[in-house]
Amino acid sequence: MLTYIMGRILSSIPVMAVIAVIVFMLLHLTPGDPAAIIAGDQASAADVERIRQALGLNRSLPEQFITWVGQILTGDLGTSIYTGRPVTELIAQRLEPTVSLALLTLVVAVLVAVPIGVIAAWKAGTWVDWALMFVAILFFSIPIFITGYFLVFNFSIQWRLLPVQGYRSFSGGIGPFLSHLVLPAVSLGLVYASLLARMSRTAMLEVLHQDYIRTARAKGLGSGKVLFIHALKNAAVPIITTIGTGLVLLLGGVVVVESVFAIPGVGRLTVDAVLRRDYPIIQGVILLFSFAYVIVNLGIDLSYRLVDPRIRY
Repeated sequence: MLTYIMGRILSSIPVMAVIAVIVFMLLHLTPGDPAAIIAGDQASAADVERIRQALGLNRSLPEQFITWVGQILTGDLGTSIYTGRPVTELIAQRLEPTVSLALLTLVVAVLVAVPIGVIAAWKAGTWVDWALMFVAILFFSIPIFITGYFLVFNFSIQWRLLPVQGYRSFSGGIGPFLSHLVLPAVSLGLVYASLLARMSRTAMLEVLHQDYIRTARAKGLGSGKVLFIHALKNAAVPIITTIGTGLVLLLGGVVVVESVFAIPGVGRLTVDAVLRRDYPIIQGVILLFSFAYVIVNLGIDLSYRLVDPRIRY
């Protein structure tokens, strides 16, 4: 397994190199002078030149790229143009809300979607199956921000059960922490759960037609044991793949949810950076998400062995 892990890590290096080139060119592919765009229409020539020097745009392109990569390898993602603070520090301050929201969303989605997918496969072709899949498609089709505003209107404004906006750190108590994350997690989790429920149903349908399932039923095992012990365990590989891939995709949805619920996470940081044309922050966030995607995919591959001992690396 160690050889496999090292091979996967080495194979991810070219992927990260390509991503680094694309992220670096993000600044230079912008139409016009990036320094002038960042400075704004009212900036003077001195302001534009100052930004050019701050970004190193007065040097040759290969020299800029080599310098930038060298900074990344040392953990330096540059300095924010708008605030003047290190990008690494800004991202680190915003990671807790984003990671907390993504993990809670994942828990909500898995707890809801996997049982729905199993039941839909068990009742395949019946009205139960059609009703569950209809609800899944419905929630998958509704934009996240509409779901978020609907939950805010009902649970926060009408019934006053949960906070409207904001975030409370876990260090401030688990009660305030969860109360501020419930609505955002449900808003994002419903979309993700819809996708995961459909995948769980498809994987379970394939497994339920296998001979060993018919043998288990012939032995007189109850439906619960057949579904959740024999069938679900053997259908877990595609489900785990969807869960892992969706964890990274959640980061894209977090941008919208954090804007709706005013959560000071990486998503809000990205939106603010785009509006201010703060390219160092945009580059740093893209690199972070890309690295997270590579790590999650490695974790997915390694987790297959836990649910299916037949898999060899």
